[in-house]
Amino acid sequence: MLPIISEENSAAVFGEIFKDMPSWRKKMIHYIKDENPEVNTAIIEAANRTNLDPKAVALGAYMTYTLIELAMKEDNALMNYTEG
Repeated sequence: MLPIISEENSAAVFGEIFKDMPSWRKKMIHYIKDENPEVNTAIIEAANRTNLDPKAVALGAYMTYTLIELAMKEDNALMNYTEG
C-alpha cells in the first residue's frame, strides 16, 4: 500500500517544482538515475513512447516519485518514533 500524501507535502513539492520547473526536472533526472535507475529508464521509455510531450510525462512521473518518497520517509519516521 502506498503512503498517504499530505496536503502540506504536496504544497511543499509543488512550490519547489514550480519555482524553476526545467531545473527541477533536470535535477530529478540525475537523482533518480542514481537512486533508482530502473524507474528512471521506465520514465524515459514512457515519455518517448507516447504522443504526449515527453517533458510533461517525465515531470509528472518525477513529481509522483518525489511525493511518494517524501510520504514514505514521513511514515517511516512515525513508525520509528519513540518517546524519550
